[in-house]
Amino acid sequence: MTVRAATSADLPALQDIERAAGEPFRIFGMPEIADDEPPPLDLLERFRKAGHAWVAEDPAGRPVAYLIGEPVDGAFHIEQVSVHPDAAHQGVGRTLIAYVAGRARRQGLTGLSLTTFAEVPWNAPYYERLGFRVLAEHELTPGLRGIRAAEAEYGLDRWPRVCMRLPLEASGRGT
Repeated sequence: MTVRAATSADLPALQDIERAAGEPFRIFGMPEIADDEPPPLDLLERFRKAGHAWVAEDPAGRPVAYLIGEPVDGAFHIEQVSVHPDAAHQGVGRTLIAYVAGRARRQGLTGLSLTTFAEVPWNAPYYERLGFRVLAEHELTPGLRGIRAAEAEYGLDRWPRVCMRLPLEASGRGT
């Protein structure tokens, strides 16, 4: 598996990955999530141009997963990480997150953060297995509060959501 920076040519494939990755939400009674449109190309391009979009490729060189994000309050905030269901349960998401953790650490960021669904097995429980922990309300930074407010406006609070953080140690641990 190879992780590399996303190219402009990859962006439509990232939308396809997002659509496919949304389908399993139907079994959890979340068809709105499954039917949600993927990030638009101009938004994906913004992350790409900022150097904050990566893909994981299969051996044939096809993207099978992607991660986008940006620095927020001293941490790298993972806006989205999606793995095509055909590549699920192969460590692809873990590999992308470890790659981004290394980059964030080298840039002097102190952790990774994300927001996710609390009760979906491949969301909060998965991230906890990777070492992320749920943040209490009083631990939320101003940037995370803003992200959560935007998510609530979008309607994501219909299902329980949490903010999570993975501290990054300078020694190279924390992935």
